[in-house]
Amino acid sequence: MANQFIDTARITVRAGNGGGGAVSFHREKYVAAGGPDGGDGGRGGNIVLRVDPHMSTLMDFRYKRKYTAENGKDGSGKRCSGKDGADLIIKVPRGTVVRDLETKEIIQDMSEEQDFILARGGKGGWGNQHFATPTRQVPRFAKAGLPGQAREVLLELKLLADVGLVGFPNVGKSTLLSVVTRAQPKIANYHFTTLSPNLGVVPMEEGQSFVLADIPGLIEGAAEGVGLGHDFLRHVDRCRLLIHVVDVSGSEGRDPVEDFDTICAELERWSPELASRRMLVAANKVDIMQDPTLLDKLRAHVEAKGCPLYEMSAATHQGTRELMYAAAGELAHLPPVIVFEPTYVERPPEVDTSAPLEIVQDEDGTWLVDGPWLRQLMANVNFSDYESRNWFDKRLREAGVFQQMEDMGVKDGDLVCLYNLEFEYQR
Repeated sequence: MANQFIDTARITVRAGNGGGGAVSFHREKYVAAGGPDGGDGGRGGNIVLRVDPHMSTLMDFRYKRKYTAENGKDGSGKRCSGKDGADLIIKVPRGTVVRDLETKEIIQDMSEEQDFILARGGKGGWGNQHFATPTRQVPRFAKAGLPGQAREVLLELKLLADVGLVGFPNVGKSTLLSVVTRAQPKIANYHFTTLSPNLGVVPMEEGQSFVLADIPGLIEGAAEGVGLGHDFLRHVDRCRLLIHVVDVSGSEGRDPVEDFDTICAELERWSPELASRRMLVAANKVDIMQDPTLLDKLRAHVEAKGCPLYEMSAATHQGTRELMYAAAGELAHLPPVIVFEPTYVERPPEVDTSAPLEIVQDEDGTWLVDGPWLRQLMANVNFSDYESRNWFDKRLREAGVFQQMEDMGVKDGDLVCLYNLEFEYQR
């Protein structure tokens, strides 16, 4: 299907690595070896999500699933820092919920205008200009840049609509949408004409308006993925108000009360909170109604549940304006469209600390510690946070780094250098 609606996508993103610091010396009289002037490496590019109001599906992510930002450039002599890597902007439709692929926790709800940094670029490494001391005037080392963050995420599109039309297939939801808005959904006399949600704006007086969504028809078992329902039930999650369209004509031999209860049961199975949302019932096709008792039974049934019923015919426009006024009146007293709060908690990645590190003591007594897994570990530590620093210290002890240094003769007060971090060793 050429225009198939895509509302979930799995992508992998990787921010740019930081550039390496430079080892360089300039020539200057009376300065040992010319003096260190190696510049720092540039920061790696971030992966940034941006809302594009012109996008309506996640189709773009169907064929491209891996996104990598630019690495930072290496530093150079004369204290010249490397250029930062360019950020990679990924555009998504408004209403896209970003989840961690493994835990399914919400990282961000892209319903506002603000950009969101999904993966941060690695910091650039220090050049040798930073490592000069009164006793170490000729530092012949610099630090590599730290790796950028990598994530696997699930993008999930949840429509931003005030009112959602729900009901069985072929009950007239698309016709109603076309009558009260300028939307032009595909309409035909067979089930599942609507294969993707359609949005339209209902104009009201004094510049007031609201967004109405035609959700594809549900069937029994939709909450378990039967038919089209499971893929599209998520789109009513945000709706402030539901209009339940029921066919009362009897033309297909259906029982309106049974249809109403079946759809409500599917909503309850999908989300009890959603099922408790305010609902209006639209009894459609009254112009061709064959048995008026079907309407009477439905009215008594739904009003007993606290749901007002409105008679209408989408085909002849009968009662449609009254239904929209009722919806607008309900919206005036309902909370705004739901924006999902992030639930994801950043967890340090699992790092294989079994590989040996390179530990050397330079001529002025400073201990230099280096190794690939150490870079990965440090890229995910917030050294301004006390608990994060304690966690980092614990990981180094568990990996035997401190014991190895003590076996090599490290003493209290010795200077230890880990990439861009320097500290005095304390047992």
